[in-house]
Amino acid sequence: MKSAPRVSVVRLNGAIMTRQGGLNDQSMVSAIERAFRRGKPDAVALSINSPGGSPVQSSLIAARIRRLAAEKEIPVYAFVEDVAASGGYWLACAADKIYVDHSSIVGSIGVISAGFGFDKLIEKHGVERRVYTAGKSKSQMDPFKPENAADVKRIKSLQVEIHDAFVAHVRASREGRLSTETELFDGSFWTGTTGVSLGLADGIGHLVPMMKDIYGDKVQLSVYGPKKPLLSRFGAQLSSALTSSVEEHALWARFGL
Repeated sequence: MKSAPRVSVVRLNGAIMTRQGGLNDQSMVSAIERAFRRGKPDAVALSINSPGGSPVQSSLIAARIRRLAAEKEIPVYAFVEDVAASGGYWLACAADKIYVDHSSIVGSIGVISAGFGFDKLIEKHGVERRVYTAGKSKSQMDPFKPENAADVKRIKSLQVEIHDAFVAHVRASREGRLSTETELFDGSFWTGTTGVSLGLADGIGHLVPMMKDIYGDKVQLSVYGPKKPLLSRFGAQLSSALTSSVEEHALWARFGL
């Protein structure tokens, strides 16, 4: 007897960060590999809820998904929950088709760097900054020194290169579907409904009913996600985890979440 269709569901939730507890290639490698290789699935569905983060980790995760999809000849569907913005949208573009909720947030195809300047603060309190380097650019963007125009120019040139790679990834993934009447790559973001009209997504749809529509009511869903570190399971709080939590909150806050 022919077995019921199977769909592997990979949960890609949270800020994309290299730190422990963040969404990154190392934390997801096992889940993604098992999703494509275990039980010969008919499809892989990505459940995405991410405000973005590291462009490198976004690229690594998306590239792994595309390699396995091509190797196993398995279609990939992305389903956006609250948000797939910036790096989160990079992940969504690893899918053959993207579905959103009416109120999902998608887009934010841009690159951002942020920090603080403390030079006036330490000057006010009589603190002298002493830095010694071999290499004139080694201390660039030092938050305790006045902002340097040359440093800013260099950072922006790096951002342009990263942005170009992001845009190329989106264009390749969404070839022939993107609107040519709206600027899509300036960092703006939209609701799911508008995202569909702009070609950033293929339609309005939720994971379970959409998979049933495509593969039948008897489709079996197997969910894969990252395993939590042992210390996290026992509620241990580390300083690095606290830092990650603050950074992640700031990323979500950009989209009112």
